[in-house]
Amino acid sequence: MAGGPVEQRIAEMIEPALEDMGYALVRVRLSGGERLQIMAERADRAGMTVDDCARISRALSALLDVEDPIEHAYTLEVSSPGLDRPLVRAADFARFAGTEAKVVMRVSIDGRRRFRGRILGLADDHVRLALAEGDEAVLPVADIESARLMVSDAGMDDAGDARARQAR
Repeated sequence: MAGGPVEQRIAEMIEPALEDMGYALVRVRLSGGERLQIMAERADRAGMTVDDCARISRALSALLDVEDPIEHAYTLEVSSPGLDRPLVRAADFARFAGTEAKVVMRVSIDGRRRFRGRILGLADDHVRLALAEGDEAVLPVADIESARLMVSDAGMDDAGDARARQAR
């Protein structure tokens, strides 16, 4: 689930700055060599605002200008993970246990690469998913190509509750 060497280097470079600002890094992605996407969330798990993204963008722009990890021109994009949040680290699967997710594997497991189900948790570097068909899939974290939360009515309700708490 890790990105390439440039993405990993950037993540290692910016993560301490984000943490000092009260944010957690979700993902770094360099798309087409021209767009650097930094996905972050608030450490207190409150909803991200446009002001949060702008604050992060200003701070990281200065850091990236000094460190210069990308040899050519690029556009910096800072965003929140959104409701269909990518699951990037093993700890994400433990954190979002009970939530529905879509997982794509690099290799076939029991003849398939795509799985959708409720996250049961993480054990011994394997994600356990309760599948709709009533089966359970045990997926090695190291073989996960991509994973993300599925948007559901419950997720929408949770997001609305979080926004309401933040507005108070």
